[in-house]
Amino acid sequence: MSIMKTTTEGNPMKNPPHPGELLREDVLAPLDLNVTEAAERLGISRVTLSRVLNGRAGISPDLALRLEQAGVSTARFWLTLQMQYELARVSNSKRPRVQSLTAA
Repeated sequence: MSIMKTTTEGNPMKNPPHPGELLREDVLAPLDLNVTEAAERLGISRVTLSRVLNGRAGISPDLALRLEQAGVSTARFWLTLQMQYELARVSNSKRPRVQSLTAA
């Protein structure tokens, strides 16, 4: 099995939640942190965090590292969630016809 096939197979979630939703519901809510307080603790603007929490912006590598430094899992975890979310969105949309790049 090629590496290309292993990286696209085995994703059981066809519509994974936006990572911001997980951050809001599974991290901030249990800690009773509002957006302003969480943004201050992470050293980012309230607007930036609000956009992520509301699914209008993704988890950037910078935010992923800040979350790791704040003790909220690893940067790799957050970036993997973001990647899975984006891949699912693209996979579920109409795709253009693509021709093989390998020799016939």
